[in-house]
Parts: sequence; C-alpha cells; structure tokens
Amino acid sequence: MTPTDPSLRRDYPRSTWTRLGMIVPSSNTVLEPYTAAMLRPLGDSVTAHFARLKVTEISLSGASKDQFGDAAQLAAAAQLAEAFCDVIAWNGTSGSWLGLAGEEAMVARMEAATGARATTTSLAFREAYGVFGAKRIGLVTPYLAEVQEKITANYAASGLTVVSEEHLEDPGNFTFAEYSDALVADLVRRAAEAKPDAIAIVCTNFRGTRHVAALEAELGIPVLDSIAVTLWQCLRLAGIDTAPLGAEGRLFEAG
Repeated sequence: MTPTDPSLRRDYPRSTWTRLGMIVPSSNTVLEPYTAAMLRPLGDSVTAHFARLKVTEISLSGASKDQFGDAAQLAAAAQLAEAFCDVIAWNGTSGSWLGLAGEEAMVARMEAATGARATTTSLAFREAYGVFGAKRIGLVTPYLAEVQEKITANYAASGLTVVSEEHLEDPGNFTFAEYSDALVADLVRRAAEAKPDAIAIVCTNFRGTRHVAALEAELGIPVLDSIAVTLWQCLRLAGIDTAPLGAEGRLFEAG
C-alpha cells in the first residue's frame, strides 16, 4: 500500500471526525487550553483548531474597533477552512459592545466563503439565554466602564436587562488572563446578589470556565461563561450531543 491509499488515512471516511475552528484574539492565553480540556470527554472524535486575530486592547476607541474588521476575520476563517473545519467561530465577545447585526452579516459571509457553519461568542450567548428563558442578566467582565455600559445598552435594545454588573476597569486584552479563577468566582457571587435569571461571564480571556458547575450548584443560577458558551454552540452546529460535557455546567446538560 502507498501513503496515498485512503484506507491508511486516520480520518477516512471524513464523516467520523468533527473539527471545530476557533478564531482567537492574538493576546488571549486562556481559551485554547480551556477549550481543549472541556473536549476531553469526546476523545479525539471532536477536535478544536485555532487561528489568531490581532487584538491587544478592548475599548471604544476607533483603533480598538478596527481590530475586529471583516477582512481580518475572513482571512482567519480561510486559514481554518484549509483544515476542513466543520464549524468556524469568532471566539471573542466584541459583538456584545459593537452589536450583533454586524456579526450576523460577517457570519453569513464567512459561511459563503468557507462552506462551513459559522458563529460567534455573542451570537452563542443569545442562543444560551433563550435556552434558560433568561431576561434579567448578571454581567461579569474585566472591561472598562465605557465597554460595560455599551454592552448593557445593547442588551436592553434586545430585550435583556442587566440587573447587576461587575467589571475591573481594565483595557487588557492580555492582562485579563492574569486575574485568578478565585477573583472571577467572587465577581460572579456578587452579581448573583440581585437574583438574575443567568450570570454571563463575558470575555474569552477570563478564567471563569473551571468554576461554572460549582458556582451553579452554590448559587442556584445558570452561569454562562464565554469560552464554554462558544464551544456549546459550535458542538450544536456540528450536530454533536453536548450531554457528555454536562460536568461543565447546565448549558451542556440542556443540549
């Protein structure tokens, strides 16, 4: 047999393997290892693959907004398409302050260009809120007040009310990863005091993922972490049952 014989290829037939493509902010050091860890119950039948998009600051400045332009996103998606990813996600939360309309248009262009299903973290949050019927949201981020206020306004325009919020007044983006899991958990606990329908940890470079299930058990409130929400939506778009990841929180149990 020769190396080109299809019977020797690990992924033949291709339908037995699922590849998830993630576009990652360049200064993010959290989402890749956390995503890989969450996928362990699925073995190597579902794998995550990453391309990077230059992101070094989170603010409402023109330079910050320019980081998230379509051209850069589509170029990163094209790289992931070369790995034949079944789903491609912008694994970043910029849509929460820049608005979902632009992300919906970008996703449509991404799907047309790559042939893969596509999504974003902010669009995934919208789906997750629907799962729990959540309208009153506790918002936890490391962001500047101006960004937090813009997220709150965008949520209000879409029928969601931010009833409590915690933020760290940090323009990041690299520094977001330097805050401890324990600090993020404490911010969630403070946001829970207003009894929201769900608490959203909005940032994919923030260490909320590992404590979601424990915080849900402690607080009795769904806790939706950006990294987990993005992975959940990617699995759904790929037609993968999320129940094996139920230890990661109620959202995965919901399917």
